[in-house]
This record gives sequence, structure tokens and C-alpha cells, in this order.
Amino acid sequence: MRAYVGVGTNLGDRWANLALAARRLEAEPRVALLRASRVYDTAPLGPPQPRYLNAALELESELAPRALLAVLRLAENAARRRRTGVRWAARTLDLDLLLFGDLVIHQPDLVVPHPEIPNRRFVLAPLAELCPDRMVPGTGATVAQLLARAPAAELACAGIYPR
Repeated sequence: MRAYVGVGTNLGDRWANLALAARRLEAEPRVALLRASRVYDTAPLGPPQPRYLNAALELESELAPRALLAVLRLAENAARRRRTGVRWAARTLDLDLLLFGDLVIHQPDLVVPHPEIPNRRFVLAPLAELCPDRMVPGTGATVAQLLARAPAAELACAGIYPR
């Protein structure tokens, strides 16, 4: 199943954190990392904190959504992510399951498509590089259409995704 993952980091060696995420996903036998967007430098949401690097990854997964989410959490743990319970807190690595095929999932700990996709230019810009014409279930719009009407946000291309 085709899946898209949002990647963000604003603590530690941000470029190394991005590379770690790619290596962890490439090492998973039932997941293939197909493509990565460019990396964007973005302003943070929430409390004052360092700027983020954000990107999107395109995967082919033989795993079920919950199993893929577990793989993403293991990659975050490998980057020493600390979950503080503070919304929008700074983090070494944040991996969000944005889309998983055309599935719509509403469970307490797993919501797909990610509910904030339409509101986050820092998610939509990299996602549009990978799948601009893809319909986002539940929105009636493609990724490119959502990007065109997303709230303005400060972001700039910072480079190519490291591996």
C-alpha cells in the first residue's frame, strides 16, 4: 500500500535526524522508501523553539497502518524523541502517517489521513512534490488544491533530503 509520511525535526543535528529516519525505514523489510521531497526550513508552531526542517517521504508498505505507525515510533525513539505531553513541543524527530492508500481511519491513537493536513503548509508543500494530484480522503480536494488554499506560512527550501 502506498503511504506518505511527514518528517519534522528541530532539536539536535536536524540533518542527521532526517537521515536516521530514512535509514530506519529503508531497514524495515516490509517497507520500501520510494522517494523523498526536498527539505524545507519552517517556523515552529506553538511555544518559542528552534526552527524545523520538514519533508515528506513516499513509502510502499506491506504493513498494516498500525504496524507502520509502530515502525515510525521506533524510528522516533532511535532519534531519542521525548514525548513531554506538551502540544507542539520541540522534538528531535516527528514522523506522522499522513496518508495510507485511500483509507480513512478514526481510532484514538491513529487518525488517517492526518487531520491537520489542510492547515499545514509545511506538510502540504513537500507532499505536493510527491503526489500533487492525489485526493486526500475526506477533503474532496487534491494535495495541490489544498496547498493552494492553505494558510500562509514561512517556509523555504533548505536542500535535498539526506540519506
